[in-house]
Amino acid sequence: MLRFSLHYGIHFVVPIIIGLFFFKKNRFHVILILLSAILIDVDHFLANPLFDPNRCSINFHPLHSYWAIAIYFGLLFFQKTRLFGIALLIHIIADLTDCYLIGF
Repeated sequence: MLRFSLHYGIHFVVPIIIGLFFFKKNRFHVILILLSAILIDVDHFLANPLFDPNRCSINFHPLHSYWAIAIYFGLLFFQKTRLFGIALLIHIIADLTDCYLIGF
């Protein structure tokens, strides 16, 4: 239950909190962008089985690879892409937390 709560809490609650507290002017828009990072899970469709609760996503799926994470980090350095970088890195942190909790 802790693993589920932390993983999905980081995926969904953290972006909402960040949007509400740090982006008061455009909070709804920012929250939508932050939540949209869940779309990188589309790469799970390339895996067999599609869902494995004991698999660590980091460096297993293409959009969760170390190269992709480096690109997400690079997005932080440009104002126009910074919010997307934050969103994608929050997603990666959620998945890293899950990996840690399953013992990887």
